[in-house]
Amino acid sequence: RDNPDFFVDQDELLRSLTLPHDSGRAISLVERQVHLFREQRDALREELAGLIGIARQNDQLFARSKRLLMQLLDARSVEEVAAVLDETIRGEFQLQGATLTILTEGEASSQCGAVRYLDRSEARAIFGEVLDESQPLFGRLRDSHHDALFAVPEQVGSAAVIPVRRNDCVGLIAIASADEGYFHSSMGSLFMTYISDTLGRLLPPLLAPEGSIPASESEAGH
Repeated sequence: RDNPDFFVDQDELLRSLTLPHDSGRAISLVERQVHLFREQRDALREELAGLIGIARQNDQLFARSKRLLMQLLDARSVEEVAAVLDETIRGEFQLQGATLTILTEGEASSQCGAVRYLDRSEARAIFGEVLDESQPLFGRLRDSHHDALFAVPEQVGSAAVIPVRRNDCVGLIAIASADEGYFHSSMGSLFMTYISDTLGRLLPPLLAPEGSIPASESEAGH
């Protein structure tokens, strides 16, 4: 290491050096270097192929997410938003389905298609700090989470729960997979965050009483 050019003027010594090889025969230092370089090349090729594969998957995911966002922007009601979300998750992403849970003030829990309505205090008791987070919750959920989010909770192997926020938590997107290992804690959340951010701006006007101005817009006007 201190003298990397040591062999430059030691040709005879270099020719006489041999190293053991897996095959049992001795090889020269140059052969050993070539062998190591080839191993390094193969490892880099494998790593590059993996990165290209991930890039292709991300391209496909981006295209699907874009189509979903465009359809969500065209929705004119909460029920239509939830239906678009559920149909796209089933068709484009080949997952079990999705629900949209809207947090309400003092109303009884109910369900209408892919939309679920859950009293905010009851949601706080079930989900706790999840309502305060901006990042999705991935993996196998608690039974109480399953029961609150899905019509047939026993068919859900793993899920993603994404808070929809506009100042406070407006609701929860829940995406289900029958595969217990599909959603896991180490997976990326970029595209799901895009969807929740979009709904965080889309839902408040749809939830506001007809003719009223959402609180966030009223505050902005002042």
